[in-house]
Amino acid sequence: MNDLSFHITDIANNSLRAEASEVDIDIREEGNRVILSITDNGTGMDEETLARARNPFYTSRTTRKVGLGLPFLFQNAEQTGGSVTIDSELGKGTKVTAVFHSDHIDMPPQGDLAGTMALLITGIPQINFVFHYQTGKGTFSISSMEIKDALGDIPISHSQVMLWVKELIQENITAL
Repeated sequence: MNDLSFHITDIANNSLRAEASEVDIDIREEGNRVILSITDNGTGMDEETLARARNPFYTSRTTRKVGLGLPFLFQNAEQTGGSVTIDSELGKGTKVTAVFHSDHIDMPPQGDLAGTMALLITGIPQINFVFHYQTGKGTFSISSMEIKDALGDIPISHSQVMLWVKELIQENITAL
């Protein structure tokens, strides 16, 4: 996991497995900090699972014996002098918040945020993805529901829609 987009994809995949119907992805730039928060309304984690989430040799998956996504997120944030917190309640959902110090040499790049969000929004239409991007210049927000409402009868999974969503997100991120 060498950029923020990969972390977003990994955590969104966790939310999908947790049967979430809504995933809120929030990126805020505050001074020399980048704060990434991902909140879902999925099944949540019990105390034991939450305590083990940082361990790379623990996963709730049955297809493999390691779970490296969250441990890599902890590592990447902590290497910049930041931190990660996970709040979860069984039956209510999970919130993962990672704080990175953007002025640190080990700050991972953002990656293709627009492409990642467009892929999540159009590729997993059963989940309402809500994306917020905030800097000192302003805020941009978009959600799957808003896009579906604007499209009417056009399916959100249409390839041209994905390109349009990617361009829309990229233009707004660049403006901020």
